Amino acid sequence: MEKFDVLVRGNGCVGRSLALALGARGLRVALLARPTAASSSADVRAYALNAASVALLTRLRVWEGLAEDARTPVHDMRIHGDRAGAELHFSAWQQGAGELAHIVDAAALEDQLDAALRFAPHVQRVTEPVPATLQALCEGRDTVAAQEFGVHYERHDYGHVGVATRLTASKPHQGQAWQWFRSPDVLALLPFDRPEPGHSYGLVWSLPKDEARRLMAAGPAEFESALLEATGGAAGTLKLAGERQAWPLQLCRADALSGPGWVLLGDAAHLVHPLAGQGLNLGLADVQALVDVIVQRESWRSLGDEKLLRRYARARIAPTWAMGELTDGLLRGFASQAPVLARLRNEGLRLVDRAGPLKKWLTARALGH
Repeated sequence: MEKFDVLVRGNGCVGRSLALALGARGLRVALLARPTAASSSADVRAYALNAASVALLTRLRVWEGLAEDARTPVHDMRIHGDRAGAELHFSAWQQGAGELAHIVDAAALEDQLDAALRFAPHVQRVTEPVPATLQALCEGRDTVAAQEFGVHYERHDYGHVGVATRLTASKPHQGQAWQWFRSPDVLALLPFDRPEPGHSYGLVWSLPKDEARRLMAAGPAEFESALLEATGGAAGTLKLAGERQAWPLQLCRADALSGPGWVLLGDAAHLVHPLAGQGLNLGLADVQALVDVIVQRESWRSLGDEKLLRRYARARIAPTWAMGELTDGLLRGFASQAPVLARLRNEGLRLVDRAGPLKKWLTARALGH
C-alpha cells in the first residue's frame, strides 16, 4: 500500500485547510473523510474570521471564491454589560484596520474548500486510515483517534448550551456586530448578508441548559419576543430566518498536542467558549503553525520526528491557553450574581472603552496579529 507523507483525519474546515496547505507544498496528503453531500440550506452556522484566517484562506485560493454575500465585513462592535452605561465599542477605523473581522457562511466556506481540493493534485481522499509518516488529527471534539495515542482531556462543562440561527432585522446592520453580557447568558449578533443583504444576522446565544431547552421548543413569536427583550430593540425588530441549532458548551484542553508521528489541531486540541468567536481562528492558526514548522524543518528530519512536532506544540500552547482563560474568565465574571462582581465587571467595560492603547492591543489580538 502506498505510504503518504501526511494523513489528515477530519473533514471540517481545519482538516480541509491543512490538506490544501500541505498539498500546495508538494507533500503527498491523504484526507480521511467520506465524500460529503452538497451543503444543506438549513445550515445556519457562521464563522467570525480574523485577518490571519482570511490571509491563510487567500493563500489557499479559497477566499476569493466565496460569494460576496457569504462574507460580510464587520466594521464596528458594541458590547453591553448588564448595567446601564456599561459599554465597550470597537471600531475598525479607530484602530487603523480595514475591518475587525468577516462573518462567513459556514456551508459556503466548506463548499469552497471542497472545490479547491478537487484541483489539488497532491491530496487524495480516503475512506479508511492509510500508512503515513505523520497523522494530523483534526476530527473535532469527539475525536477517537487521539485516545489511541494516549491523549487525555481536561474538560469543564459550562452548563450552557449554544443556540444558533439566522435572523433578519428591520434596521440595516451597517457592518456592526453586537454582544450583550446579561448574567448569566451571552448573546451575539453577527452582521450578515444572507438571506437578506444588509438586514441579516447570525445569532449565537449562550444560555443555561433549561432556558436553552425552553427557547429551542418555543414558537417563532415567543423566540422573537425573547430576542427583543434581550437586545432592547437596538438592532431593530428581529425575525427568525432559519432553523435553530444547539450544542453543549465546554472548555476543553488536550494534555498533549503532539507525539512521535502525530499532532492535534482545531477542536481536537482545544475548545473555548464561543463568546469571542475565536474557535475556527484558533484552528486555522494551528494549521499555519504546523505548515511553518514543516516548511522550516531540517532536510534530514522526518515529518514524524517528535522533536520537530514539539516546535508546533510550543508555538500553539500559549495562544490557545490564553484564549481559553480569557473566554472562561469573561463568562464566569458575567455569570456571577454577586453584587461586587457585577459592579467590577461593568466598570471594567467602561474603563477599557476609555483606554485607547488597551483597546488597540485587544483589537490586534482579535485580528490575529
